[in-house]
Amino acid sequence: NSFFNWYYTTNTAAVMVALTFVVYLQDSVSWALGMAVPAALMLLALVLFLLGTRLYVYVPPEGSALAGVVQVFVATYRKRSLTLPSPAEQEATLFNPPGKPKGGAPRVDRLPLTQHFSFLNKAAIKLHGEVKYTGEEGQDGGGVAPVNPWRLCSVQQIEEVKCLLRIVPVWIAGITCFVALSQLWIFAVVQGFFMDRRLGPHFQVPPASLGAISLLAIVVFLPFYDRLLVPLLRRLTGHESGITLLQRMGVGNLISPLSMVVAGLVEVRRRRRAVAEPMRPLHVAWLAPQLALVGLAEAFNAVGQMEFYNHQFPEQMRSIATSLFYCSIAGANYLSSLVVTLVQRRTGKHGRPNWLDNNINAGRLEYFYYLLAGMGAANLLYFLLCAHFYRYKGSAGAEGELWRPGQTPAPAQNGAGEQELGSVQSGNHTVSHHRRG
Repeated sequence: NSFFNWYYTTNTAAVMVALTFVVYLQDSVSWALGMAVPAALMLLALVLFLLGTRLYVYVPPEGSALAGVVQVFVATYRKRSLTLPSPAEQEATLFNPPGKPKGGAPRVDRLPLTQHFSFLNKAAIKLHGEVKYTGEEGQDGGGVAPVNPWRLCSVQQIEEVKCLLRIVPVWIAGITCFVALSQLWIFAVVQGFFMDRRLGPHFQVPPASLGAISLLAIVVFLPFYDRLLVPLLRRLTGHESGITLLQRMGVGNLISPLSMVVAGLVEVRRRRRAVAEPMRPLHVAWLAPQLALVGLAEAFNAVGQMEFYNHQFPEQMRSIATSLFYCSIAGANYLSSLVVTLVQRRTGKHGRPNWLDNNINAGRLEYFYYLLAGMGAANLLYFLLCAHFYRYKGSAGAEGELWRPGQTPAPAQNGAGEQELGSVQSGNHTVSHHRRG
């Protein structure tokens, strides 16, 4: 539970050094030296990476994980006319072999069949001639495999796809959360140009380094959260992580719009001072509260997202789970660009000031912050709705669970002495399935 906290802490600390020490070298000492230091650090990182090759765990490839996702949808479409058997018959009727994938490691998580997105369960309906016996017990699902994986998929494949479908709404909420965070970083730099940036008689804070306040909040808060808050919350809630992953993300979604409100109030004060007393601008320290709140929102939401995806992604796709977090950041950057474009086009008409005027003293930047706060509040409500209906992967006793691995209903005995696994109605014909006795 501590891994992602410390991973994000060290990553953020590195960015903070880049925004402060390296920027200072480039601005005040030497541009060449400011570029040489990152190059030397990259060389050191490469050497350390190569030295650790003997310690890394290599997992043999097992084919494309994305191909397995597409196979489920294709098989579901091909069997769309079939009727699912009753829940009591589905374990016997659906293809759910034990064992492990061919050439791969045994599955750690055996997911139970659920009725969420039950239409996908049709992809596991076994028809005559769709299952072959490999003769290799312990591989290809315990000696059996589908003849055509584009017509028959295992229950595990289907449940892994359901995991992805359940994650998507939560992922969308993460995109909207990062819109506010990215915009505050950008416009805080713009505000800094119009503020008093002096710290003492001989030093001025570079506007590009103002983001270090958010980073410092993350670097300070995450170790405090990991070492002090989590043990305290664990005693109060009994949860291993103190609070659930969705609760942690929800706290970040709550702090995000609050930081926008604070930013708007500070901007009102800054602009009033700039208009009334141009020679005595507001000090840049007034930006610290909003930037610190942004750092806290990121500490809760970003780390919560990374850990959430790693826990909730299918076992065979965990290697790409973290990339979904960075996809949300990329999506937030595109969405924030769209929001800025729309604001610039819709404001500044009929003699009214443009919210995002090049001269922010003549604009209404606080309105833009309030708009982002409104988007964040709407996103919080959306996230709470998603969290309410979300079911964690493989959670015991979860609503919609039909059966768990190892729970086998008593099959009916047919007259031939074989165990009949079920019948599937398709149009005007009935297909019977049998298992060898």
